[in-house]
Amino acid sequence: MMVDSSRTADDVRTVLQTCKSSDPRDQVQFYDSWAQNYEQDITLMSYRSPHLGANFLSENFSGSREEAQVLDVACGTGWVAKLMAELGFRHFVGVDGSKGMLELAAKTGLYQDLRLALLGTQPLPAQTGVFDVVVIAGALDAGFVPVSVVREMCHAAKPGGFVCMVRGDHTGAPADKYKKDLERELQLMEEEGLWSLVGIKRVDRYMEDPHVNPERDDVQDKPYISGTVYLYQKSIDTAVKSRD
Repeated sequence: MMVDSSRTADDVRTVLQTCKSSDPRDQVQFYDSWAQNYEQDITLMSYRSPHLGANFLSENFSGSREEAQVLDVACGTGWVAKLMAELGFRHFVGVDGSKGMLELAAKTGLYQDLRLALLGTQPLPAQTGVFDVVVIAGALDAGFVPVSVVREMCHAAKPGGFVCMVRGDHTGAPADKYKKDLERELQLMEEEGLWSLVGIKRVDRYMEDPHVNPERDDVQDKPYISGTVYLYQKSIDTAVKSRD
């Protein structure tokens, strides 16, 4: 399948509107079919999640990038790994629920291992305590990767390792509830001593709002949704245990 170079942002909005099912199997089928055009399409929407995550990690990571082990959760086509490789990182393991996306990630040649798993319904396929960096960009939202996966990501990080999460502040009641539940869990894990907050970065322009067409909906400027980058460092004290 060839990439369609004639596509527009309005075409992408139409594509995104077709993915309304909360059934994980439907979502996998959607991303399998979208994989070939995904990066080009989402770039048309001024999507910044991979760049925000890679850059915020780069600003705060002081270890050896050449030796760091990176777990790329919901890795998609490998966009985050490509950006991190440009910043000096070399060792990646990717996890995604879409076989079509993983096939494209494999073509980057950057991943030592790629693992197929439907997050939330299957455990995160990662060893405990071995990754210097665990990153997820863009999948933390209602109907996609559940909040419970955040704790699994922390388990995968080694003591002193970083966990970076990037998400868009989408509108609507389910997205609002998801954000509240996520930030409650992040705070709870900090109170439990599992990790400490390194920093939070909020941006006004995370991506163009996929639900508003500026040409059709009588708006003068392109409407954007805001976004947030969360960065935590896993506690060195490995005697601290999480909840059962």
